[in-house]
Amino acid sequence: MNLRHPLLVLLVALSMLAPACGAGDTPGPGAGDSPGNRALTVYSADGLGVWLRSQFDAFTTATGVAVNLVEGGSGEIVERARNEGSDPQADLLIVLPPFIQKAAQSGLLQPGDADTTGITSPLVGPAGIYVPIVNNALCFIANPGADPQPASWDDLLKPEFKGRLQYSTPGEAGDGTAMLLLLQHLKGKPAALDFLAKLQTNNVGPAPSTGMLQPKVSSGQLLVANGDVQMNLASIKNDGSRFNIFFPAMPDGSRTTISLPYVAGVMARTPQPDEAKKLLAFLLSKDVQNTVSAGAQGIPVLKALAADVPGDPDAMTAAGLLDDVRVWVPEWTSVLADIDYDINAYQRAIGN
Repeated sequence: MNLRHPLLVLLVALSMLAPACGAGDTPGPGAGDSPGNRALTVYSADGLGVWLRSQFDAFTTATGVAVNLVEGGSGEIVERARNEGSDPQADLLIVLPPFIQKAAQSGLLQPGDADTTGITSPLVGPAGIYVPIVNNALCFIANPGADPQPASWDDLLKPEFKGRLQYSTPGEAGDGTAMLLLLQHLKGKPAALDFLAKLQTNNVGPAPSTGMLQPKVSSGQLLVANGDVQMNLASIKNDGSRFNIFFPAMPDGSRTTISLPYVAGVMARTPQPDEAKKLLAFLLSKDVQNTVSAGAQGIPVLKALAADVPGDPDAMTAAGLLDDVRVWVPEWTSVLADIDYDINAYQRAIGN
């Protein structure tokens, strides 16, 4: 893993003409071409990779169109797409809010024409310019050897965690940005900044991607890190990671998290808009959404399917873990209006 560009590793999906899986250094025309089409390229926030690749294989089988995948932190991925300008490499973008709104505001997206029937979410953008594909929420993870196990926000400030705690950087990673927003919601902006300034004593340092923190916590290099429910459950299932998932409590014992779905949009400059829109529609189809709970370890965005997921608090499912946790849904348009100021205030508070 390159720490300068973490997880921006291209994974080339199977194509019908090339059954062996290969990886290239850069996406683009000619990589895994199908007859009459170049391969589609998806830029995605890290965490959904295993599930996405399995669905891309199914899409290729059904349509003959291969799909490349590039993963990274949400802010990093959007910035990469923006820097490509008139030579776009991505056809579909999948990132966390407020980065998907930022991409739309920057003119990176076009209406996806997706059928959003049954998706009751404020994150269905105007004219379907973006739409959630997997519901998710912020959480924290702790190595089983952490003694005591952290349970509250105040626990994160304990000296036992000095140099053994890390969180993904607000403004660069979706989960890190969500952590900042949640603290502002729970404590108010001044108190949130004061808390993060104190937490800096324990923090190892910046991390542009949340996914890079999971193996560190699992191995014991770190004792605590932020994460999100879907990514962390998928890491436990797919990678055999060893960590406990928890939601930090306030002094009164209440636990609140922030809704953090993966949201997709068709890139404005894609040379294959029709194929990109077909891929988005495919990911929202009932058959694919039926695989979200068991396959992606997330929660389907189709309300009818999400209601069928059991809310067992003892089950290692996203719905089960969130059963007795309040999920706050921000007004993301307001968040986007203030986000640059809030990130700058955060940087000043921690001394950067």
